[in-house]
Amino acid sequence: MRLVLLADTHVPARARDLPAQVWSAVDEADVVIHAGDWVSIDLLHKLTARSRRLVACWGNNDGPDIRAQIPEVARITLDGLRFVVVHETGPATGRERRLAAAHPDADVLVFGHSHIPWDTTTPRPGDAHPLRLLNPGSPTDRRRQPHPTYLTATIAASTLTDVELHQLPTATSTRPHREPIRRS
Repeated sequence: MRLVLLADTHVPARARDLPAQVWSAVDEADVVIHAGDWVSIDLLHKLTARSRRLVACWGNNDGPDIRAQIPEVARITLDGLRFVVVHETGPATGRERRLAAAHPDADVLVFGHSHIPWDTTTPRPGDAHPLRLLNPGSPTDRRRQPHPTYLTATIAASTLTDVELHQLPTATSTRPHREPIRRS
């Protein structure tokens, strides 16, 4: 199962549309996960129409029209993996421990808000499987990051594999890059 993970798209406030590379990834994905800050209901409708399956939550910049259509926290089980999707997770300090305690039912927690790509795991008391935390960054609003970004991943045999950060071109760069994003 192929996944595309997005957050903080801010369309049309930060970009007119998603980059072509992102739309191509959406077209190839089995599931698209969006962790909030859409800004426009039009993008929600467009992504819903183009995705085979969309799992999404709203963010702090999303108005009542978006909040009426998607939840603040989305939950889904995909091939045995329990996903929780939220926008804001609070300060980076203590994030892993705080979220493992707040979401003991999750195997993978996808979040946004910071626009900073994030990929960590944290142990959970009494559970042999750590919680995986993923933030895809933003494909349209890089803020202080060197590139706009999104994530892809694969689920095979109830295991999340091939988590890859895709760096999109900036105004001064014309080629995408891929780099590991491990943070501790």
